[in-house]
Amino acid sequence: MGSPAAGWGAAPAKRARREGSPGGPRDGAAESRPCDPRRWDTERLCQHLSRCGVGEPSLLRRFRESGVTGAMLLDLPACALEVTRVCLPSERLKVLACLNDLRQQHLDVMKVFNDPIHGHIEIHPLLVRIIDTPQFQRLRYIKQLGGTYFVFPGASHNRFEHSIGVGYLAGCLVRALKERQPELGITQRDILCVEIAGLCHDLGHGPFSHMFDGRFIPLARPDLKWKHETASVEMFEHLVTSNKLEEVMKSYGLVLEEDMDFIKEQIGGPVDETACEKSWPYRGRQKEKSFLYEIVANKRNGIDVDKWDYFARDCHHLGIQNNFDYNRFLKFTRVCEVKNQKHICTRDKEAGNVYDMFHTRNWLHRRAYQHKTGNIIEIMQVLAFQKADKYFKIEGSEGKAYRISTAMEDMEAYTKLTDNVYLEILHSSCPELKEAREILHKIERRELYKFLGETRPETMSEIVKNNSLGESIAKSKPEKDPPDVELKAEDFIVDVINMDYGMKQQNPIDNVLFYCKADPSKAVKISKEQVSKFLPITFAEQVIRVYYRSQDPDIISAAKQYFIQWCMENDFTKPQDGDVVAPHLTPMKRSWNNMRDDEHRTASEPSCKQRLPFDN
Repeated sequence: MGSPAAGWGAAPAKRARREGSPGGPRDGAAESRPCDPRRWDTERLCQHLSRCGVGEPSLLRRFRESGVTGAMLLDLPACALEVTRVCLPSERLKVLACLNDLRQQHLDVMKVFNDPIHGHIEIHPLLVRIIDTPQFQRLRYIKQLGGTYFVFPGASHNRFEHSIGVGYLAGCLVRALKERQPELGITQRDILCVEIAGLCHDLGHGPFSHMFDGRFIPLARPDLKWKHETASVEMFEHLVTSNKLEEVMKSYGLVLEEDMDFIKEQIGGPVDETACEKSWPYRGRQKEKSFLYEIVANKRNGIDVDKWDYFARDCHHLGIQNNFDYNRFLKFTRVCEVKNQKHICTRDKEAGNVYDMFHTRNWLHRRAYQHKTGNIIEIMQVLAFQKADKYFKIEGSEGKAYRISTAMEDMEAYTKLTDNVYLEILHSSCPELKEAREILHKIERRELYKFLGETRPETMSEIVKNNSLGESIAKSKPEKDPPDVELKAEDFIVDVINMDYGMKQQNPIDNVLFYCKADPSKAVKISKEQVSKFLPITFAEQVIRVYYRSQDPDIISAAKQYFIQWCMENDFTKPQDGDVVAPHLTPMKRSWNNMRDDEHRTASEPSCKQRLPFDN
């Protein structure tokens, strides 16, 4: 894992990992041994002070009356503040020296990871304990970008390293806020919980990441409203209980009754589904710490450390330039109060950079995440998984068998479901998996379903993806010189992609709060017009891509003409190669052949060659 570095919060002594069982249960007695000063009650702490020679009866009486325990040792600033409150000026240095010696004896061992994106990063021992479990190690075998790896050879990274990066950035942001604004009352418990939430936010991803929850599950189980965040919460609970981490978490100062809810709420939203109707729906932290819920998964405007990591990490592996610098954003982040609720804000001068961040997200979707070839590979994977589903068995708890589409109902079974299912089907000899195997062999041989073209609705009407789209294309026989080829509706594959800035039609920056240099405590909103006139007017669009299941050039040529005719009949935009693949059809659509604006320009309008009155 890396080399040790000093940190704070007393921990059990460092020990070598057991071969063959990373993250297996460890000696419970060692975790809660009585010599661990974090678990000392007031009386045990007073005994230690006496042994250090600072056991004056009046001092010990004040310690007992204040109820000070060893738990305060987890937070150095809080510890110093408590000593200042309880001790007389003449006693403070001796008491602090005694507690500092105690701290040195039980120094935490942080782990240093060499991350290709963030450099050498320190990870808290409790996070290392979570990483060293089968449930977290599973993320090593789930590709971050799913089918995109089949198009971009460098995109081989997995959810494992992304999750570690998000945990690290979550700690960076919450610590920056604590240092910049001590009045927020951010505790060591808060920091640790936010780091754990960042680390565990993607535990629930299935094979090939968003291919599983975005494409496979909606087709395999159309009546199921399921998202990977739900599985992340369930997998986190399973991780803690199956590895018996409750006592370990307590030893680092966590209060499980509150902090388990807090961690799960940061990942998946309010634990109680009816709580959304309340003024404050969360249980883990009260309203005065509302800003903590905007770090890992920001439901308010989408600016969170999850995006910061995957922007940098995905661009690095894709070979695409990343124009967003999260380090600069960290420097200008602070918390302001708006309508009795605290929110994370950034400087007004960073408004343009915020737009750049969302533009980067949109650009990544267009160039990589929604690449036409990567998408059809994922569609073919989904078809293979569907055909294999009822024959593919995964053993869960108590020996019960689950399918690919039902494994998320049992976390023991889901732990075994990774990208490896692709290879198991590909290399199987089971006759029931023959159809699925043949589809995957086509992917391996690059015999992909052929791309016919891409179009967009010209109006704001939303196109709903369903089987009738393929049927309507098959019925759109070209009016002029129709090809003498029979095309089947089931061979047309229509992929409807929703592109946006993360909040559908809404501009997410409308929900971003800024502060000014003149008064950093006051939050303001900045409209798009206040930033630039070169910014987007619309923030969402639909892209319709059509493919056909054939390798025959004549059939593909005919299918492209059917597609062009379908676009004409439905008032969609002209496909970019429309004039090439169907030059006899595109002139029939008048709106596709309007003259350019510069050809309509009248003599009275200034051209680029005309001198305006105010020109020199």
